[in-house]
Parts: sequence; C-alpha cells; structure tokens
Amino acid sequence: MTTPSHHDDSAHLSHGTKPDCDMGPDYGMGPDHDPGLDHGTESHHDTGELRVPRVLSIAGTDPSGGAGTAADMKSITAAGGYGMTVVTSLVAQNTTGVRSIHVPPVEFLRDQLAAVADDVHLDAVKTGMLANVAIIETVHSWLAEHRPATLVVDPVMVATSGDRLLAPEAEQAMCEYCATADVVTPNIPELAVLVGTEPATDVTEAIAQATDWAQRTQTAVIVKTGHLDGASAANIWVAADGHTITVPSTRIDTTNTHGTGCSLSSALATRLGAGDAPGKALAWTTAWLHESIAHGAALQVGSGHGPVDHAHRTRRLSRAGMATPWLAEGCLPGHLDSPDQLAPTAEPTLAAIPAPGPWTQALWRAGSTLTRQVANNDFVTQLVGGTLPDHAFRFYLGQDARYLQDYAKALAGLATRTDVVDETTYWSYSAYSSQVEEAELHRTWLAGEPTVAPSPVTQAYTNFLLTSVFVDDYVVGAAAVLPCYWLYAQTGAQITRISDEHPYAAWLHTYHDDEFAQATAQALAIVERAFALAAPQARSRAARAYLTACRHEMEFFDQALRVDLDDPGCDE
Repeated sequence: MTTPSHHDDSAHLSHGTKPDCDMGPDYGMGPDHDPGLDHGTESHHDTGELRVPRVLSIAGTDPSGGAGTAADMKSITAAGGYGMTVVTSLVAQNTTGVRSIHVPPVEFLRDQLAAVADDVHLDAVKTGMLANVAIIETVHSWLAEHRPATLVVDPVMVATSGDRLLAPEAEQAMCEYCATADVVTPNIPELAVLVGTEPATDVTEAIAQATDWAQRTQTAVIVKTGHLDGASAANIWVAADGHTITVPSTRIDTTNTHGTGCSLSSALATRLGAGDAPGKALAWTTAWLHESIAHGAALQVGSGHGPVDHAHRTRRLSRAGMATPWLAEGCLPGHLDSPDQLAPTAEPTLAAIPAPGPWTQALWRAGSTLTRQVANNDFVTQLVGGTLPDHAFRFYLGQDARYLQDYAKALAGLATRTDVVDETTYWSYSAYSSQVEEAELHRTWLAGEPTVAPSPVTQAYTNFLLTSVFVDDYVVGAAAVLPCYWLYAQTGAQITRISDEHPYAAWLHTYHDDEFAQATAQALAIVERAFALAAPQARSRAARAYLTACRHEMEFFDQALRVDLDDPGCDE
C-alpha cells in the first residue's frame, strides 16, 4: 500500500496529494486560508453563511457519553461540523473504567464505511480506537481509496497510566497507519511507541521525539504537554519540516478528563476540515477544550474520571445572543422612597470597598447576582489566573481603549452637571486620569498595533453611559458610571498576590492599588449623596442605570471570548 505524500504544514495543509426578569431576592439580569483549495467551506455571499464541514469519526463507543464516538460527535458539533460515526468496537464503560468490549465482524465495519462513502463527501476523518490488526488494515485500505481532505489519527495504543491497549502486532500496524495521516495526536506514552523509545519526561524531549518521527514520516504531530508534569498544558504542532507552533494553555486541577484525547482530535479534524490553518485550528481547539475541561465537574456525571462539558462554549454563546430584556419594566419600583425597597431579602457578597450609606448598600444588594456573575465570568477568572489567551486580552485592551474615550466624556459631563465643587473637581480629574494615566497603559501594551473599531458591545455600553449622563438627571449619570469603579475594585480585591511572572501583572496592579480604591470610595460617596437628594422617580431610574451598567460590564468582559479573530468586520 502506497503511503500518500504530505505537504509542508508551515502555511496550511494541502490535501491535493492526500487523497423577562427573575424576581428573586435581587436583580440578576437574564440571560489564513489557502487560495484555490476547496475545503467545502466557501462563503455563501447571499446568506453570509459558511458550509459546514462533514466529518467522520471511526472509533469505539462509550455508553456514558464521555469518550469514543459520543465525545467525537459532541466535539465535531461544537467545532462547527456535521458529525458522522462508524463504530469499530462496542465498549461497556463508564467514568470508573472499562467492563467489556465487543468487536463486530470486520465485514460489518466495511459495510458501515461503504454506506458513508457511497453517499457523503467527507471533508475530514478522525480515527480513534482501532482494536486489532484486521480493523486497522480495513480502515487503512478504505482510506487509501476514499482519501478525505483531512485525516487526523488519535493512535489509541497506550493508556496514560502506561497500560498497553493493543497487541504487539496491532501496535506495529497502527504505527504504519499513523504515517499516512495528516496529523497524529498521541499521548506521551503513545509518542514513545511511535518513535520506539521510552516516554519523554519533559517538553524538550517530547518535541525532539515528535520532530524525529514527523520528519521521517512527513506527518505532523501534536505534542500534548498536559500529559507531562508541570503547570503548562500547552499543545504544540510539530510540522513535517520540524517547525513548531505552540498554543499555550494551563493545567486545570480536576478529575474531569475522561475523553479529552478523543475530543481534541475530533475538534481539530473539524477545524482543519473547515479550512483553518494548523495554528488557528489548534488554537481554537485548545481554547475550547480548556473551557470544556474547566466546566466538566459541574455536569456531575459519574463517580470516577468524569467527562468534559463539550457544549459549555455553545451554551455560553447562545445565552449571549439572546434578546431577552436585561431588566424588565416591572422589576423595580417606579418610585424609590426608601432603600429598603431594593432587593430587601438579597444576600450580597462582601464588598471590597464598603458602601458608605443606605442607598449604595441597596445598590450593592440589588446587584449581588451580577456581582457574583462577574466574579465567576470565564474572562475574569482566566485574567486573574493568568490563563487568558493573549489574543483575548489584546482584544479586551483594544476595546477598553475605545471605551475610555467615551467614558472620559461621560465623566467630564458629570463635572458640568453638579454645583458641588468637590464633585466637579473629582469628575474632572477622573476624566483626565482615564485619558492620560489609564490610557497610557493601553498605548504601551498595544504599541504598534492599529486602532480597532468599537465592537457592538462597547458601542452599546458607551452610548448608554453618554445618554445617562447628558440626557437624564445627575443621579442617573453618576449611578451609571459607578460600576466601572466598584466592580473593577471588587475584581482587583480577588487577587491576594500578583507575581512578577503573571502575564497581566501590570494591568491587574491598576485595579489592585490603594489609589484606585480611594477613587472608588469617593465615587460611592458622591452617588450616596446624589441618591439622598434625588426625587423618588429619579432614584428609580438611577437604580436601573446602575444595574444596567453592571450587566454592560459583564458583557464587556465576556466579549473577548466570543470573537472570530479572522472576521474583518466588513464585507470584503
């Protein structure tokens, strides 16, 4: 059987030669492309849609849903593909282990493969558990005749514990088969089997092993450093010419890792099948899988090594796209005569900067659910933990730079809306500070990068602030700008210590220092006085403005994790 040739992975895989409101106790608010290559994902300019890549998984089953074809289908769907399965083995397993395996006759495997090939054009194939020589050779032969644009092989040979899963002759057949793939995704013990040596003990050794095998076979290798010791869980694309693409990620302290190998390989196959370049495909897959692992425990599935939450990103983006009003008309009293009218039974979190009086205490109480949601937001937790992808942070910084331009206008506007000299001075200096001191950090971090256009999220937030300040009463504008102080100070207080090695240390120090805490305390005192002097109807609008601004803050954080970096934002 002839081994198909491989294209240099440095630019792309070229496959031509390979064949309403919740009225609970508070007011938490609702819900590089290769030209000329047909990957089956061309734009439909009349609808703006992309054709979905058609991806086949050839693997074993898992009735508990965490691994095998079950994980593959979830991963393919999450990565934007249409998934299909051909079953090689029926496995009785759950999160605690494998109980028994039934291997259907090879003739039935051939029938499944033929049924798909006779009817469906495939953009990508991912293979997983191929239990014996007969199955490996059958799949190998079928792929020689029906070569997809992308072939990703997860060489299931050795468990991460070191237990061998295949007989010696099947391992040999698997090694030969792997050499025909576009990319293989072995764990560290499996990489050692491919190379014929002992498992690597560090990243340098693993890359050396992968480079040796990739150059000999002209097949790319994904080195998964999560199988090594240390805090890093980076994934590294080692190309046939020896060059590498490293996608950083961090280890998550969890036992919900069942099926991560299956999930990574099938999602990667989908993104490659959609036409993504190797680096982009691996970056998307790594970020998605990191999020899926981080939220796996919340599924509460099984008592052993549980599954990951393949659909968490999809649900998060779905919620972000809902048009449900953040705060319905009946959620707040039309007249606020007393602070006790605002969420009287809510249990607020402890405020890092305490409210100076009853009205700001009531605001904090009313926004307690939103405060918790901001604290637990994926962007915030990754930022504080130092695991936020660099591209997400840079997007956030670019939008924050645009936000500060209009935020400074809002603060300057407040300075003109009050007769109290101390308040005029405070708002004026705050406007100056946001443009000179805070913006300087943006200019330093983003030096040399082009200015970005405001996103819809950023534009909606700043329009809301400017309208609140210049159109409504003074108390409404002051309440609207308050969350940008109070919630940032609360986020900064979550950080007990910022190490020099933290990638975003300079940024986090801004909201962790005493000067910002003092500025927040001053803003709170101003808002407290404004509420005390305001009419009941104005207070109601101001409370709504504060809660709405809290939600805008959460959306502002979250937007960096829901961006297609290849979308230019205009019709090309």
